[in-house]
Formats: sequence, C-alpha cells, structure tokens
Amino acid sequence: MELSITRPDDWHLHLRDGDLLEAVVHHSARNFGRAIVMPNLKPPITTTAAAVAYQASILKALPANSYFTPLMTLYLTDNTSPEEIKLAGKSGVVFAIKLYPAGATTNSQDGVTDIFGKCLPVLEQMAEQNMPLLVHGEVTDTTVDIFDREKVFIDTILRPLVQKLPQLKVVMEHITTLDAVEFVQSCQEGFVAATVTPQHLLLNRNSLFQGGLQPHNYCLPVLKREIHRQAIVAAVTSGSKKFFLGTDSAPHERRQKECSCGCAGIYSSPVALSLYAKIFEEAGTLDKLEAFTSFNGPDFYGLPRNTSKIIMKKSKWRVPDSYAFASGEIIPIFAGQVLDWLPSNGD
Repeated sequence: MELSITRPDDWHLHLRDGDLLEAVVHHSARNFGRAIVMPNLKPPITTTAAAVAYQASILKALPANSYFTPLMTLYLTDNTSPEEIKLAGKSGVVFAIKLYPAGATTNSQDGVTDIFGKCLPVLEQMAEQNMPLLVHGEVTDTTVDIFDREKVFIDTILRPLVQKLPQLKVVMEHITTLDAVEFVQSCQEGFVAATVTPQHLLLNRNSLFQGGLQPHNYCLPVLKREIHRQAIVAAVTSGSKKFFLGTDSAPHERRQKECSCGCAGIYSSPVALSLYAKIFEEAGTLDKLEAFTSFNGPDFYGLPRNTSKIIMKKSKWRVPDSYAFASGEIIPIFAGQVLDWLPSNGD
C-alpha cells in the first residue's frame, strides 16, 4: 500500500545551531519542503538581522541539492519594537513572531513578562503587517499546577488577546488539552489555528513514568491525561482546517536529557511523518492526512502549497536507537521501535 501526498511542511521546528544543527537539519530536509524555525537559541534571535544570519547558517548546513526552505521567526521580548516588526515584514525572511512567556520552556528566560503592558504596540503592528503570533500557551506562575498551565493561559491571556486584537493571526503551538481544542474551534477560521505534535497525539502522561522515569518522553508543554490526547486526535483527524502539522522536534544531546535536571524536548524529525500516518490510519481517516500535513499550514500562512510529492509506503522499519554526532548522540522518539509507514521522495 502506498499514499502519494503533497510534500509536507513543518510549522514548528527547532534546529539549534553549531554541531547540533548540522546533525539534525538533513532529517527535516529529507521529507519537508519548508519549516518554521524557532528562535530560542542562546542568545535568542530577536532581530531581523540575526534571523537573516541564522537562515544563512541553516542553508549552509543543508545537504547538496536540497530544496528545503527555512522560514525564520523572531523571539518576542518586552523590548521588541514596532519598527523591528516593520523590518521583519519587509525582509522576505521572517514569517512570524514567537511568544515565550518568560521561563516557560527551553531558553525562554528572555521571554515576555507582561504581554498587555509591554507588547501591545508590537502586536498591533503585527496585525497591520499580517504577521502571525506563535504562542507557547502556558502560564509560568509557580502556584499553577503544571498540568493546568495551558488552560489558565487560554483563560487569562489568549482569549482576552484575541478579543482585543481580532485581526491578529495567532497560532497556538503544540496544543495538549481539550481546552485548547475547544478554544481554537471557537475562534474565527483564518485568524486562530494550532499546531499539533506527534507526541501529543500518541502519548499521554503515563508515558513519562512507565517502566521508570522516561526522560526522552519529557517535553513542554508536558504530556497530559488520556482524555486530552483523545480530544486532540479527534480534532486533527476531523478534517478541520484549523489544525496543522508542527513537530516541535527539539534535539538535545543524550546527556542533557538523562541527568539530574533533564532538558525538555522530544526529537521527532526522522519519524514524524510515520507517526502522523499511524494516527490517521488508526482513526480510519488516511484520506485526511494530506490536508493536515500539506495544505492547512500554508493556507493559514498565506503561502503557496508545495508542488512536489512524497510517497508514504506501508512498509515496516525500525527506528534507530540513536543518532550520533560530533558532540554525542540524540535519542529519537520511539527509539528502537518498529513503525508501519515509511516516507520516501516522490516526483
């Protein structure tokens, strides 16, 4: 059995820099046409000039004859100016702005502390420029239970923001809860959408603890209850245009995951398409896979769909136990397990 689908894009990707960038970029370039590249480096990508330089380093690291296009983002801070948004809009390189609440996830310490008090002029300029805001949707108040942070963010920040600036395009990234599904579904199509990761479609929070602590299943937002996983699967496989592929693939060297204070992030780029196909097959909706992987994202961003194809073959293959690189090794999600779908280049 084979499926021919329009080449997908990854609308939420971490590529890092240095040796790690060189080790992982080819996994995304193999199957994806484009990717929205996240800006949470050290130091973060906060200016258009820095985004242009980062894009150049990604392009340099690509395999020969690759057609993969990195779409850059800026890291929103309390000090980002409307003038920087204007520069970004004219650059042809920057396609979105990323909101990290300060302290929410990896390298988010420079993120926003008061979105309404310090960022409103920037957000108004973004709406005018039709520049999407990509949201890591969690509050960082330590009194809020970590499993409730997404819901509280929706209620206290995201819903008021959408009401205040209804023309601002917003992507709620890597949604994890029924609350997020219902919020996105309640919003106007074309202005609010969501990316969904393979791990939040396939795993619930039991996967963090079965057989002992599982650091390679640890990500932020953290995995949630089974009821939330089922709600996300139902939304994604329904055919709704408001949900699209965003792996949130986030590589860390193995020793940074398997330590006393392990990093959050799951590496999925080499296996993501196989996992998405698994989800749609199990739901009996393989006919809706292509829209989720290849149409909804570019349509929301106002970009053309890819014209090339890839083939998804029903063929068993074993996920490598690890991927070695100069500074160590990276453990992928589902390491060592056998998957049923194998992507390969089409025409």
